[in-house]
Amino acid sequence: MSIKQKITIIGGGLAGCEAAWQIANMGLKVNLYEMRPKVRTNAHQTANLAELVCSNSFRSDDMHNNAVGLLHAEMRELNSLIMASADKHKIPAGGALAVDREEFSKSVHKSITNHPLIELINQEHTDLPDSSTKAIIATGPLTSIKLTENIIKSTSSENLAFFDAIAPIVYKDSIDMSIAWYQSRYDKIGASGDKAAYINCPLNKNQYIDFVSKLNNANYTEFKEWEKNTPYFESCLPIEVISNRGLNTLRFGPMKPIGLTNKHNNIKPYAVVQLRQDNASATLYNIVGFQTKMKYQDQVEIFRSIPGLKNARFARLGGLHRNTFINSPLILDKQLRFKKKSHIRFAGQITGVEGYVESAAMGLLAGRFLGYEEMYKKNILIPRATALGSLIEHVTTIRDKNLFQPMNINYSLIPKIPIKKYKNKKEKKEISRKNIAIKSMNEIKLWSQRFSTNL
Repeated sequence: MSIKQKITIIGGGLAGCEAAWQIANMGLKVNLYEMRPKVRTNAHQTANLAELVCSNSFRSDDMHNNAVGLLHAEMRELNSLIMASADKHKIPAGGALAVDREEFSKSVHKSITNHPLIELINQEHTDLPDSSTKAIIATGPLTSIKLTENIIKSTSSENLAFFDAIAPIVYKDSIDMSIAWYQSRYDKIGASGDKAAYINCPLNKNQYIDFVSKLNNANYTEFKEWEKNTPYFESCLPIEVISNRGLNTLRFGPMKPIGLTNKHNNIKPYAVVQLRQDNASATLYNIVGFQTKMKYQDQVEIFRSIPGLKNARFARLGGLHRNTFINSPLILDKQLRFKKKSHIRFAGQITGVEGYVESAAMGLLAGRFLGYEEMYKKNILIPRATALGSLIEHVTTIRDKNLFQPMNINYSLIPKIPIKKYKNKKEKKEISRKNIAIKSMNEIKLWSQRFSTNL
């Protein structure tokens, strides 16, 4: 294939946009297919590229103490469009990187449509590209039925299926601030200098027990017969599923009270519901960790029973959608190429990673791999001792061919560096993570520099 021929990318989510950006910035032309708004999904609300359908958080931005923060730093070093747009439209969230979801997607959309080498085609792509076209499939967990069927036929393997839930969003002016208060956990100051990024609603013991009881007796979305054996994401469980695991499970999860003190009476609450800013104007706040499959009427009634939310008005209620993933270790090689059809790569959540950042990271890698390959570069694999390399290792290594679990980036995936001297376990962990970050960033810089000539 001539490098003058356009590369096809299917899917305009985080991974598809990131892949298109990386490839186009190497001087290669791209056709980016996005079926919306002509074909809608059950989760998207707008026609913009890179729409965030669940949370507005990219999680921790601390590269020395959190694996996802390290992933942020690696992607920034590699000119990530998604990270640049997130940084441009970040909003207060303590130590996390959260964004104004609408402005973020608008920014990505504008960057893609304004790029002279990217053509956006709003059309559903239902077939796998033939061998005459180099392509990346980045349709995400909401891949259309027709394309999903063709992927299954071609891979000769069943897709993995999971349910993903969406948290509700509340209008800030409907929150009773005579009950709720602003505070970040442990009063941690965020990257932007914000000292109180969350709104906290306190519950005493009786209120908490009553709340759990209501969750356990609510009406839920009915599953269809073929959906009944479909598991949930462990990292994005509906709140009622967590509550069913035990009375105090929520108090050690999304409703944990540690690091918070009620500013109105200086009393430590028994449990806390936190809300995080969802847009730059701070008019919308999402209820952190409150993904749910409850029916709408039950959501309104139960969430309004939370102290401070008695008169809450909801910009969006929670919901549930089915996500699908390929069995990547059996299907993909270390460059994310489809083993049976090497002209096709897969990227994003469909490969078996969880989270916005991880999805975009796989798009970045697929784009770079394809671009480097087309420019006749050799030895293009990402170093293993990096967060990006560790994600590749996770999705392409066969451990149990019948059990492949999608996963967020975490330190257990990244190779450890031996430490000889340390005072205690806490210091050992701190030194270990700092050393991992230093080595990882050095490896990323060397990898990037190796291919920078003639780009």
